[in-house]
Amino acid sequence: MQVTATHAKNRFGAICALAKTEPVFVEKDGRIDTVILSAQQYAQLQVGGKAETLAQRKSEFEQAHGAWLSEQTQRFDTHGLWCDDVRVW
Repeated sequence: MQVTATHAKNRFGAICALAKTEPVFVEKDGRIDTVILSAQQYAQLQVGGKAETLAQRKSEFEQAHGAWLSEQTQRFDTHGLWCDDVRVW
């Protein structure tokens, strides 16, 4: 649904109730300025965005640093940790 900013201000309770079933687009100066969503819809947007972003970031990191990661893993398998022989006084 699309409403004007004045209508949204004057009937805020009704707009909030409507937002539980569908997004409400608030128009200001002839353009859509704001979207009112239910808390559930907002949470779904947040979860979806973060999951994609994290997966994308992981993939990009592995592509960019895959060779270095393999080298470090091989070094660890061959020599172990650098601090294995450190003695605590």
